Amino acid sequence: MAPLNIYIGGEFFRRLREENRYYVDKTGLIEEMLSENQPLVSLITRPRRFGKTLTMTMLQEFFDIRKDSRQIFEGLDVSKNARLCEAWMNKYPTLFLTFKGIEGQDFDSALALFREMAVRLCSDNSYLAESQKAAPEDKILLHHVMNRVADLSELSNVLLILCRTLEAHWGKPAILLIDEYDAPVNHAEQKGYYDEMIGFMRNLLGAALKKNTSLKFAVLTGCIRISRESIFTGLNNFKCYGVSDAQYADKFGFTPAEVDAMLSEAGLSDKKPLIQEWYDGYRFGDGTEIYCPWDVLLYVSDLQYSPKARPQAYWNNTSSNAIVRTLIAQSGRKIRSRVEALIEGKAVEEKVAENLTYDLVYKNKSSIWSMLYLTGYLTKSPVQPDDGNTALVIPNKGIREIFTTTITAWFNESIEKQDLSHFVEALWNGDAEAIQEMLTRILYDTISYYDSTESFYHGFMAGLLSGTGLDPESNHESGLGRTDLTIEDGLNKRAVIIELKYAHEYEELEKKAGEALAQIEEKRYAAGLPPHIKSVLTYGIAFWKKECCVKAKSQDLAR
Repeated sequence: MAPLNIYIGGEFFRRLREENRYYVDKTGLIEEMLSENQPLVSLITRPRRFGKTLTMTMLQEFFDIRKDSRQIFEGLDVSKNARLCEAWMNKYPTLFLTFKGIEGQDFDSALALFREMAVRLCSDNSYLAESQKAAPEDKILLHHVMNRVADLSELSNVLLILCRTLEAHWGKPAILLIDEYDAPVNHAEQKGYYDEMIGFMRNLLGAALKKNTSLKFAVLTGCIRISRESIFTGLNNFKCYGVSDAQYADKFGFTPAEVDAMLSEAGLSDKKPLIQEWYDGYRFGDGTEIYCPWDVLLYVSDLQYSPKARPQAYWNNTSSNAIVRTLIAQSGRKIRSRVEALIEGKAVEEKVAENLTYDLVYKNKSSIWSMLYLTGYLTKSPVQPDDGNTALVIPNKGIREIFTTTITAWFNESIEKQDLSHFVEALWNGDAEAIQEMLTRILYDTISYYDSTESFYHGFMAGLLSGTGLDPESNHESGLGRTDLTIEDGLNKRAVIIELKYAHEYEELEKKAGEALAQIEEKRYAAGLPPHIKSVLTYGIAFWKKECCVKAKSQDLAR
């Protein structure tokens, strides 16, 4: 069976179709979009990596009057509606732009990036600046933009003027497609120039969407809906379709049937349980089940060339996951308990608002939960409460790994900031009681997850010891087996050997710690230490959730 020709990271619909790349047909969106009661402005919000940009370029190819798109839509769902295609395909002047890359370090640098985007947009439509049908004053503005001499007011009106000149030239109102409309505002808030950017965006979008008589309709995509008061003031014929809305629920991301068809065609149907565990779990609208398309495509591509490839949290390689880090950094006891519950597969109930302002998201702890939901780190639980709250869960194993990876990094950073000299002193003195007390305090101050039992606590202890400045060696081959953790102090001719156990009940802690200590002796771990080591401290440590028991024993090595 030939591998699927997958378009990894591709955002251009024409190129995908002309290169015969694998495409999950989402053209039914067009028919749904052109149904009755269509708003003047539609805002569709979805998490990152759910195919928003590809969908927007698909809309551009379908509507743009300057293109001939019959061949690239042939055989797709929308082509079956001949009447709709006759009325709409390549019949309207269309503008497509994305704000994805407008991420300056300050407002001036962000504005410079927007200016270059406007230059490209006007240059792509440079014929309008010479059109005999366009108003002279509008053509002057287009020339100013293309020559990079446009002032702030002219830049704020560039979309309005382009729509106006398009209508004048073609005799038809324009369709405006804006991808990732909220990206500049999100970045501006993080970099400290939110007020300047929100003011500019309010003027730009107000001019383009509010009083633009040359607009047939507009479609915007983004991660969240910025509140109407911040950016869409006075815009009446406007509708937002968020992740909780039934309309378009199956048009972004892959449905189970679409994933089944893909896996069948690729000869990978046996991998469905693994893919479902790692990348399924989103619920849009009234409960439509959705897979993350980015993750599915990347893993299927990996499997085609390496059948034993293991799934990955591909989101970790594409974004900073700043929102998760912010949640962890703000983690008081209440938030920590909720994050732990989520990682254990439980639901947490929170107030969720889909109408946000970026300047409050990172300052208002309740908004953090809404942001995690809207950006795809959490999704709705199948069972919802009746009290107006929303039950949220981590959708799948891939996102769960992002949480645990972020927690590990946060823990290591926080350990580096602590004074752990007393812990080191207790470790070399064999003071089991002091070590137990300090470990318990640290466990209660951190965020724990218990999916991997001993492996979690192994990582916890390795990170803690590394944070003290010691250099622990994990799974060191010694004696008749492998030690969990070994620390050698060659200068003082001494060493520490640590064996870890996980207790399934609190009452087992002391017993398990004793078993761990006995294992060190039974497997003669100390015999594998270098000849210059003359004394060794051995520790058996057992954990149960945030409790631990530590037992210690010292011995001199007769050599």
